[in-house]
Amino acid sequence: MPRYFFHVFDGKSTLDADGTELPDWHTARREAVRLAGEILSDEAQGPFLGNEWRMEVTDAKGLTLFQLDFFFTESAAIQRTMFEPI
Repeated sequence: MPRYFFHVFDGKSTLDADGTELPDWHTARREAVRLAGEILSDEAQGPFLGNEWRMEVTDAKGLTLFQLDFFFTESAAIQRTMFEPI
């Protein structure tokens, strides 16, 4: 069974050294979305969630198969109404 690696880049690099065995890249994609949601939910509670967040999914050879990109952008409405940064 192929092994997939889920690397996170959010101002620091968290490389997945172990990987996860999954049947195919379709399953890896579903797992990436699930894992990203879990990580983002946990990080949203802390002060360190940056403006950009990325997960790269690679195969055992290190080839990037796909990535998930998330961006946090404050709208003009927030910028006008908020006096302190989050």
